[in-house]
Parts: sequence; C-alpha cells; structure tokens
Amino acid sequence: QKRGRTAMGVDQYTSTHRFDALADGGRIELQRDSDDSAGVATIRAHIRAIAKAFKSGDFSTPAFVHMRMVPGTDVMAAKRALISYEPRDLPRGAELLIRTKDAEAIAAIHRFMAFQRSDHHAGGEAHGGAGHPR
Repeated sequence: QKRGRTAMGVDQYTSTHRFDALADGGRIELQRDSDDSAGVATIRAHIRAIAKAFKSGDFSTPAFVHMRMVPGTDVMAAKRALISYEPRDLPRGAELLIRTKDAEAIAAIHRFMAFQRSDHHAGGEAHGGAGHPR
C-alpha cells in the first residue's frame, strides 16, 4: 500500500481502483471515493503519466508497486507500437483505455489486468463484448 501511495499519490484505501479486461485490451480506472479536488487532480496526472510511460514501453511503476515484473508487461513493451493508451477524465479521477488489434498483445493486457486485480484486491472483470464502459 505504501509503494502504491508513493506511485499514485493517493491512498488506495480511500480510492476505487478497477482493472477491466476488454475484448480489445483493457481499462484501468482510479477514482476517489469522495469529493477531493486535490486527489482527483493527482489521479488524473498519474493516469496521464502512466499512459505516456506505457506507450514508451516503460512499466517501471507497476514493477515498483509490486516489487517484481508484472505479468504481460514484457509483451506490452515489445508490442508498444501496436497498443494505444487513451487517458480520460472521470468525475472523481481518471481511466486509461488500453487498446490493440493484436491477439498476443490483448492476451498480455489481460494477464496484466488479472494480476493487478488480484494483487490490489481491486475490482474489475473480464468483458466479452467490444463495448467500453462509460
């Protein structure tokens, strides 16, 4: 939890973190549980920074938080040119849509999401359809 707070800038116990596997990739959501403009701004900056890092193949933040390489990130880094990372603001935070048409990259993103859900004891699920929440 302490490493997560350092990396994200907000307390995970007072925030909702979701990791959804989608048909074309995945979705990370981080929102404050209550109105907190400073926390929301911190989350939005974090999601944008993660998007930029992941796009360049840098997965050091999740490795720092979990103190090991996170499953799927090796393939996500290798196939970074085939994956898009779209940060979007939400009412109390932000989300990161991770999309690709590459089957191997989708499988890697799903492994990444499953590990994150398990290790963070976070919400999220696997979606079979192509639709995206929100």
